Amino acid sequence: MEIKPETLQWKDAYKLMVGSILPRPIAFVSSQDENGDDNLAPFSFFTAISADPMMVCFSPMRRGTDGAKKDTLKNIEATKEFVINIVGEDIVQQMNDCATEFTPDIDEFAASGLSKEKSAAVKPPRVKESKVHLECVLDRVVDYGDHAGAGSLVIGKVVHVHVHDELYGNGRIDTEKLNPVGRMAGATYTLPMANTFELQRK
Repeated sequence: MEIKPETLQWKDAYKLMVGSILPRPIAFVSSQDENGDDNLAPFSFFTAISADPMMVCFSPMRRGTDGAKKDTLKNIEATKEFVINIVGEDIVQQMNDCATEFTPDIDEFAASGLSKEKSAAVKPPRVKESKVHLECVLDRVVDYGDHAGAGSLVIGKVVHVHVHDELYGNGRIDTEKLNPVGRMAGATYTLPMANTFELQRK
């Protein structure tokens, strides 16, 4: 089958992408508005960019109902700071609870039962129950439209990293102990460590 993207409705294009680009890591992003109110939301369009400087990015799509910016994006544009909390199996339910479209006055930490922990270099708190935190300052935002189905690329420079001591040794993270969750299509998630294999690069 051959498909021209311009012939698809945005919801169909979205289904095509999330059904083929997988598993996707989850950026559980904590941010703060100009009044100091906290926000916490997951995004599965997330990856690393470079190691030196340490750069990461994630993409919040516009709200499907009205094309409005999500609170996370508005907060980051206003304050230039955020934290990416890595999602392990032990907090996957709370992460899913935070995917709800709450109104800006609702604190997702409180709604999900997750704990706040003070960050070292930025104002937004990190998720205490997460085992890896990437504290970031905003490098830039690249917008791709302002309508439902459009999105933005948020690029951040990592300025501080927290890793639970039990995970870190010899400069490496023990992935089995981290037990990260990946997003599939629809309501399906995966634990990548359940079926891993090795290939040596030539």
